[in-house]
Amino acid sequence: MRVLGLIVLMLCLGNLSSTAQENVSTDTIYACAEIQTDAERLACFDDAVAQFRAAEDAGEVATISKEELTELNRESFGFSLPSLPKTFLPKFGANNETKLDAISEPVKSTSRLSSGKLRVTLENGQVWDQIDTKDIFVSRKRGVEVAEIKRASLGSFKMKLDGGRSFRVTRAK
Repeated sequence: MRVLGLIVLMLCLGNLSSTAQENVSTDTIYACAEIQTDAERLACFDDAVAQFRAAEDAGEVATISKEELTELNRESFGFSLPSLPKTFLPKFGANNETKLDAISEPVKSTSRLSSGKLRVTLENGQVWDQIDTKDIFVSRKRGVEVAEIKRASLGSFKMKLDGGRSFRVTRAK
């Protein structure tokens, strides 16, 4: 009976290996936990982990922590990446803990575009351009320390420099 079980397991694992490059996921590893026999379960885990590692080394799969997702959302704030929440948030309990509605970042520099509108470059590398017609004064001598950016209606964003007057912006870079 054990020999028959090992043969069936080897056939299953052989079949699993042939499709590993097509569909590698943690579900394959978790399925091994259901196997009752210690030797078969260990063989399943060894094979599944080897497949996952090979796929990870080949760049076919990657793991991401909640902290990394939060940082990714922070870095991409202002850009539309609609597939990220659908892809990752269910793995973290389908909540909105990693969704950002506002950020506050140090300002590296400000400049004027040819249109006279303001361009704000943040320390984290983000570049935001003013899109409304409000007259925003920035002292060249004093400069700007912090930009607060919040989500506004219809997918737009508003920025305040050092707690001043808000104006509409769009992410340029």
